[in-house]
Amino acid sequence: MKRARIAVAGAAASAMAVALVATLMPSGANAANPVAATADCTGQAWAKDVAYTGGTDVVHGGHAWTAKWWTYGDVPGATGGSDVWVDGGACSGSPTGSATATPSSSATTTTDPTATTDPTDTTEPGETATDEPSAGDSRVVGYYTDWSTYQRDFQVKDLDTSGAADELTHIVYAFGNVTGGKCAVGDAYADYQKTFSAAESVSGEADTSDQAVAGNINQLRQLKAKHPGLKVIWSFGGWTWSGGFGAAAADPDAFAQSCHDLVEDERWADVFDGIDIDWEYPNDTGASTDTSGFDAYRELLASLRTEFGDDLVTSAITADGTDGGKLESADYGGAAQYVDWYMPMTYDFYGAFDADGPTAPHSPLTDFDGAANPGFDSETAIAKLKSLDIPSDKLLLGIGFYGRGWTGVTQEAPGGSATGAAPGTYEAGIEDYKVLKTRCPATGTVGGTAYAYCDGEWWSYDTPETIAGKMDYATEQSLGGSFFWDLSGDTSDAELTKAVANGLS
Repeated sequence: MKRARIAVAGAAASAMAVALVATLMPSGANAANPVAATADCTGQAWAKDVAYTGGTDVVHGGHAWTAKWWTYGDVPGATGGSDVWVDGGACSGSPTGSATATPSSSATTTTDPTATTDPTDTTEPGETATDEPSAGDSRVVGYYTDWSTYQRDFQVKDLDTSGAADELTHIVYAFGNVTGGKCAVGDAYADYQKTFSAAESVSGEADTSDQAVAGNINQLRQLKAKHPGLKVIWSFGGWTWSGGFGAAAADPDAFAQSCHDLVEDERWADVFDGIDIDWEYPNDTGASTDTSGFDAYRELLASLRTEFGDDLVTSAITADGTDGGKLESADYGGAAQYVDWYMPMTYDFYGAFDADGPTAPHSPLTDFDGAANPGFDSETAIAKLKSLDIPSDKLLLGIGFYGRGWTGVTQEAPGGSATGAAPGTYEAGIEDYKVLKTRCPATGTVGGTAYAYCDGEWWSYDTPETIAGKMDYATEQSLGGSFFWDLSGDTSDAELTKAVANGLS
């Protein structure tokens, strides 16, 4: 989102919101919504699996409700939902409260979603030399997941204290859902409802229970304030939610508008600079099989570009560059004109999803002797994408900030048999780099990445040293930079993020 646009459109929208709440809020009331004396109740019945835009009328619990802004899953009248829905009154028409109370003078202090942005500042972040990222023109892009705030206890603040935010040019926030042919909030609590203490907050100030936007999104807003050159992109889909893209592809224009309405919602329009599409996989099989056809992906991206204009449109894509592989299932070459860049997922080529092995590196840069699936490597993927006439600077090299491993392995060299997935903190067969670097240090390299053998376990992962080699490759190939999944796997001093940035600078 361009700051200049926020200054004009955002200020106007905020003024309208302030006026609305100031007119309706009873004096001294703590509730966000007034209650009208009568209600027409001609709106549709509220449904939990439907996304509603601002101004939509629904009926729920015998009352009429009007949405203040985009909402999905917020129950009218419930805690949290009461901040989103204006109660129009009981459908019987009997009064349920005063609609003519004196407006509260404090209403204007709680409704401006761009309060941290100077409405007179029309300077675009990144225009001055001091805002240039450390990696020069190369993009250093890290995924931050909404669930990092839970069991992992990896908060947005950690990006600041670790030094990662100093190196990043972009953060991709994952994931929003794709459902009913529309973009939708993935986890409302993590995204904008969870409150952070002063110690947990980027700004050092505690959230309050009545603020319009808390959660990760507000923390990202604070992070951008501390790092003016940093941009944030909202990603939709992912492995779990890619099944929704089939319905989206049936009406790409409607899908694109729903995404724009959500990403540019007045509550967080100043936070997000664009959208990322992680469709796994168009016209092919991931967690589910898509049958949208070869053209569907291109048409969906074209609609998103039209809707988002000059804002960022990016996409994480398959890295299967083999003959007859997934990169041939959809029109990635034709869709390239609509994206700012592609992020081919050059990791997870091998892993304990093949429980008995053979052991092999999950993110090889190049092919290697004895590879079970020749062509499952970054170099093949990049070559394939270039053969589709996709400009090199629209391709980012993917790095995994985690390892994949087996147990029951008796040989150190790659290619050994195994008995199953090695134990992991959150999932068998997967472990963060920050854990593996000490639990099972690297003992060798293969295909341009590292492997480790310890106590019958065999792991592969990238280290600062192998990342340096991969960034040399990215530079030699004139790629647009690098991205990584995901930031929570890095060390407390961001050694992998720094290795990527240093390697590209």
